[in-house]
Amino acid sequence: MRLLSSAALAAVMSVTALSGASADTLKIAFIDPLSGPFGPTGQDGLNEWEYAAEQINAKGGINGNQVEVTGYDNKVNPKESLVQLQKALDNGVRYIAQGNGSSVASALIDAITKHNKRNPGEEVLFLNYAAVDPSFTNDRCNFWHFRFDADSDMKMEAITDWVKGQEDIKKVYIIGQDYSFGKAVAAAAEKNLTEKRPDIEIVGNELHPLGKVKDFTPYVQKIISSGADAMITGNWGADMVLLIKAAIDSGFDGKILTYYGGSRGAATAMGQAAVGQVMAIVEHNTNLEMSDAHAAYVDGYEAKYSESNYYYQRIDNAMHMLAMAAEKADSIDPVDVAFALEGMTYEGPTGTLTMRADNHQVLQPMFMSTFSDNVARGVDNGPFGWVADDAARIEAEDTRTETTCQMTRPSK
Repeated sequence: MRLLSSAALAAVMSVTALSGASADTLKIAFIDPLSGPFGPTGQDGLNEWEYAAEQINAKGGINGNQVEVTGYDNKVNPKESLVQLQKALDNGVRYIAQGNGSSVASALIDAITKHNKRNPGEEVLFLNYAAVDPSFTNDRCNFWHFRFDADSDMKMEAITDWVKGQEDIKKVYIIGQDYSFGKAVAAAAEKNLTEKRPDIEIVGNELHPLGKVKDFTPYVQKIISSGADAMITGNWGADMVLLIKAAIDSGFDGKILTYYGGSRGAATAMGQAAVGQVMAIVEHNTNLEMSDAHAAYVDGYEAKYSESNYYYQRIDNAMHMLAMAAEKADSIDPVDVAFALEGMTYEGPTGTLTMRADNHQVLQPMFMSTFSDNVARGVDNGPFGWVADDAARIEAEDTRTETTCQMTRPSK
């Protein structure tokens, strides 16, 4: 067998090293429900993470590394989420994406923090796209956690700013899911309404089991009996769809002010009767004015996933900011990327986004959107969709809230 010369061997090793580098993969584990009552909501999120990765990969990936998104079904269960997290870690994942359920996010934050402390050099970063408990960017803020959605307090500030100008709203009923997020929504609603409209009577404040109620009619009957002019809810997924359906079917004619009225299936459940009645505070809707490039992105997604509407603009934002941070750091190591993300600004489709350095909470334009039958782009393959005029826009800086965060950072 002939031996390679030193120069030839060096050349081979160089080519091998380059090939290995080009084959590197930035792995993202999507840990959310992919079965059960919240399965469709989780699947929509996974679809959008995968689509965002495909678009990034088509342009060369992140720092030359292809992005791979893998779904892990947690069934909206904190304990199961930790099982799936360990599976992801065993598969070499360094980035975690999650959003459905603040109780899940809470468990993941604690587990990721412990993992990173025990495994220097193998740190993991948590990309939170929808779990909006305010504590995550306040007293429980964490260097390894970045949130790309407005927290529940920020959203409630926007909703109650709108309510402040509605003189015909005299009585409000608050209803939500019985866990940390639902409780945070209820507390923020009471606080903001009391401060901004002390004349409003809160005629109900009720929590129901998460994902257990099949028929919300008894709850809606109580709301109607209370004489409420408006209902405020943070419900999401099946709980959102079933609550709205029961409200419309039962003849509730007050405003329904939501965080997640755009959940898959909600438009079909609501129908014509809900036009102008249901509102949602969101970072995007597909009837906003869009650039040609962004319209093509939305069209491409909806063509590929015909059963799903484009909904989570924040996932596309997160992917772009992740790519920008990796480029800035010239690294895909989570520690380097985290430091690069702090204070980063990104020109998104709706305006400038800023990732706060002090608590890792994104600031972005928000829109108080209204359910409409006069739309260019419908949802649920139907004639209804969401609209927001200029008066319904809340600028990014106006969503800023005070933070109690005292963040501990690792040494660079």
